[in-house]
Amino acid sequence: MMKFVKFAAVAAALTAGVSAAHAANTADATATAVIIAPVAVVKNTDLDFGSIAANLTASGDVSIDAAGARTCAVGLACSGSTTAAGFTISGVTGQNVGIDLVDSTIDLTSGSNTMAVQLTPSATAMTLDGTDTFSVGGTLTVGAAQAAGTYTGLFTVEVNYQ
Repeated sequence: MMKFVKFAAVAAALTAGVSAAHAANTADATATAVIIAPVAVVKNTDLDFGSIAANLTASGDVSIDAAGARTCAVGLACSGSTTAAGFTISGVTGQNVGIDLVDSTIDLTSGSNTMAVQLTPSATAMTLDGTDTFSVGGTLTVGAAQAAGTYTGLFTVEVNYQ
């Protein structure tokens, strides 16, 4: 019996030693999240190609650059005022944003008649300085003997923090 008591005492001592040797060490850490104001975009002006007299026998392009200046192909007669589409982005200063056109080519329609526009943004990315602006111009392809009418179409710009 004495041997059993000694054995139990030794086993208890070893178990206590093993438990102490394997005691876990702990450390605490803090989790942090910063929520920033969402980026926003607002349209200021629409893209306007002005008035165009189509050529009866040949197609041609009319382009509006980022500043709103028009270039009219030989054979077309262009008049009236023009503007590039203008947008304002607001968000957190110092944040990078990407600027995307949901579709870079759209159709302008008047009834069943169409003309294609290839859109061109003035920027595809920028670092915000609080409130910033960008514009969208484009190249309109006017068909030979394009039917008269007021042609319209919508396009969407998307801005996202990068």
